[in-house]
Amino acid sequence: MFAIREIFGHLKEMRHYIIFSAVVMLAGMVVGATNPALDSFVQGQLSGLRDVAETLESKDNSAVWFMVFIFFNNAIKSILVMYIGSLFGIVPIIFLAVNGMVIGYIINIAAEEGQLFTLIVKGLLPHGILEIPAILIACAYGIRFGKMMFTGLGAMVTRRKGWGQELESFVARTLPAMVLIVVMLLIASIIESTVTVWLLQM
Repeated sequence: MFAIREIFGHLKEMRHYIIFSAVVMLAGMVVGATNPALDSFVQGQLSGLRDVAETLESKDNSAVWFMVFIFFNNAIKSILVMYIGSLFGIVPIIFLAVNGMVIGYIINIAAEEGQLFTLIVKGLLPHGILEIPAILIACAYGIRFGKMMFTGLGAMVTRRKGWGQELESFVARTLPAMVLIVVMLLIASIIESTVTVWLLQM
């Protein structure tokens, strides 16, 4: 189950859900970048992170604290959306849309200030190359989980057999995927708290 070939084989089977997750996030980015009415909403999402950042900066070994916070924040949220996705896939879609809007908003502000290259190449790309795919994978599993619950309702109505075994098999497949996601997010958090910070200070 935890063999690398099996994990990536199942990700290949999940490609349509991963693509759908990417489309939802991209749509959120477009909305966040082009809709001024969302300014207060996005600022509200960012204000909490600013408060946490200021608190962590005041601590000794702030880089370690940043790494720990970033990792646990992303890992806990990603694991939650995988399984709360069982509520018909609603939470992963909202999670993707909101994160997309925040990213789109930040990109738009950076573009207006002439800092787009710096933001993307130095601020997002080093850790985002792992963090964003990890989030997309987690949400893809959450959306698939939600679809399976819809299928389960249909199976109850039609009294179709075998759905329970399909669900059990899928849940078992989420375990190695969860390990992969956690490892990707751990590496991304280390990069974000060290390499990304260093690049932005250059």
